[in-house]
Amino acid sequence: TPIPDLCRNLTGKLYADKGYIGSKLTEKLKRSDIDLVTTVRKNMKRKVMSAFDRAMLSKRYIIETVNDQLKNISQIEHSR
Repeated sequence: TPIPDLCRNLTGKLYADKGYIGSKLTEKLKRSDIDLVTTVRKNMKRKVMSAFDRAMLSKRYIIETVNDQLKNISQIEHSR
């Protein structure tokens, strides 16, 4: 995955969806001082998460919606 390369010069928290759950990626990012925060799948045990992290994960939907709209606008403008 391109995630470690994209986060090369970053530190802090990275909020992601369930598709990024994995111990290898989590450990690789942890070595770079990045804390991967994700929700859990239905078949997984719940994990303790701060209220702030829960709120930030819930805002991902808004951010992804805006990014999708920008991408669509860009593709329309580019095709003209």
